[in-house]
Amino acid sequence: MRVLITAGGSGIGFAMGQAFAEAGAQVWVTDLDVSAVPDDWRSSTVDASSESAMAALFQEVETAWGGLDVLCANAGIAGPTAAVEDVALKDWKACVSVNLEGAFLAAKYAAPLMKWQGSGAMVLTSSTAGIYGYPNRAPYSAAKWGIIGLMKTLAMELGPHGIRANAICPGAVEGPRMEGVLAREAATKGMTRDEVYEGYAKGTSMRSFVEARDVANMAVFLGSDAARLVSGQVIAVDGHTENPDPKV
Repeated sequence: MRVLITAGGSGIGFAMGQAFAEAGAQVWVTDLDVSAVPDDWRSSTVDASSESAMAALFQEVETAWGGLDVLCANAGIAGPTAAVEDVALKDWKACVSVNLEGAFLAAKYAAPLMKWQGSGAMVLTSSTAGIYGYPNRAPYSAAKWGIIGLMKTLAMELGPHGIRANAICPGAVEGPRMEGVLAREAATKGMTRDEVYEGYAKGTSMRSFVEARDVANMAVFLGSDAARLVSGQVIAVDGHTENPDPKV
């Protein structure tokens, strides 16, 4: 199995790489920083929102591998935390560019490789913010909702070619990015970091944050033959979010 993961240099993407490698897959990750990538993985320094860079990447993948079995379109940034009237257009565009356009570009260039071989699986990383509204995170939420619309369309368009597409919606994932979100939300809402953290945890029926490996395990399943007829699905890995607004 040949697996390409965008934003695989750390966080969820890195955990996906580990999980696929343990399942026996060949792993290729891209990121702006690939210094932590193991020597037995392929890696490329790529801006996921740059079409020229993504086109060159997939040409390299075709040359090296001759095809692609699984695409994990995982690139994303948190974007600004602010009331909608305080969001600068440049910050909106930057967030949408990486989160939504990055997924589009990955799918655009992966599709011909998968069509040629008559098989493949695309796993797009959305978010529970793509299922619910997300106060003070308008650009991020809009981009993640957009990923679900993109995924549904890919599933319909590419299904006749033997290609599946699904979206994973992580909840609050432990790690540096979430710590940044917690800090910004605490400042915006006049709360402490721990109060915001507890709000997120209490907003799930499992009363827990998610670990990157939980998301990675779902990606491996969706990329495997065990999920051969699973397509067009939005699957949350979030401990069951009951209330998306941690302040309530």
